[in-house]
Amino acid sequence: MRTEPKLTRLDRVFARLDREPERPAHIDVPKMSRHRIVLVAATAAFYGAIVWAVVITSWLVRLDWQVMFFRPYQQWSEIHWFVDYYVVLGQRGPTAVMVAAWLGWRSWRQHTLRPLLALGVSLLLLNITVGAAKYGMGRLGPHYATVIGSNEMWRGGDIFPSGHTANAVVTWGILAYLASTARAQRWLSAVSAVTSLGVGLATVYLGTHWLSDVLLGWVAGLLIMLALPWFEPLIARAEVRIFELRDRLRSRWSSTASVPVSAPPVVVTPLPADREDAAARAPRAPAYLAPGPHTARSERTPVTPAGSRRPPHPERHPRGSASSAHP
Repeated sequence: MRTEPKLTRLDRVFARLDREPERPAHIDVPKMSRHRIVLVAATAAFYGAIVWAVVITSWLVRLDWQVMFFRPYQQWSEIHWFVDYYVVLGQRGPTAVMVAAWLGWRSWRQHTLRPLLALGVSLLLLNITVGAAKYGMGRLGPHYATVIGSNEMWRGGDIFPSGHTANAVVTWGILAYLASTARAQRWLSAVSAVTSLGVGLATVYLGTHWLSDVLLGWVAGLLIMLALPWFEPLIARAEVRIFELRDRLRSRWSSTASVPVSAPPVVVTPLPADREDAAARAPRAPAYLAPGPHTARSERTPVTPAGSRRPPHPERHPRGSASSAHP
């Protein structure tokens, strides 16, 4: 009875690290369907409603001040150390490095640049849209507020919308966007939603953002993730261009390596007549010839070296010869 070998956990890990022979064909690229277009329009309208509610100093601004006066970091000071570490999940540098490392491995294993290009496009959209809104509205944060009850808009700040929250939505949401199975997409969507929600509440707890900043950051990040399928054709064209450039460089390097490098010609200069005569008259070193064919020990003639102390033996005969009869 033949039994299959039982793989250990380490064997399974190394099996996952192996590259697939070719690009998988089962990975679906999200399309911009009507349902998604409706979600994009509704999210954009909600974005505009939050901005308008802050501009007119509505109930949302009053709620911001009430949360700020509550001072959550003083009410629950025992979790302050944990929130300080947790909020790092929304910082651009550490999260981008971690996610880029994971997506880089997926790009290498699946023979495609789409994961890395999708991450680059999403972060570029995040910098452009959120950065422009931050500096365009110039809202001050709770720690720098000047007038109680005001919206603190157009005063040189840069916190509206919350960059930490929007970055958490995009950076962790791109993992769910690029998931290869429906089950993985559902789980990663839930994980990214909980993570971004926690990052937003952590900024409110620390007092670095108003509650309305966090709401607008969530909506801004969600808007980028919903609109990302519009840029899939651009990502596909960029991938094709990069692979074509790689193939051209490889062919150029291979053609350069296959051409033999010819050595420069050696110019022989004849010697003058006097130097030729001197070279002919110069003594030459004795030439040592190679030894002849191998002979058996019995065929060799014994030679007694000169000056040997051994007395001669006239009765000794060489080996192999017929010995005389003894008397």
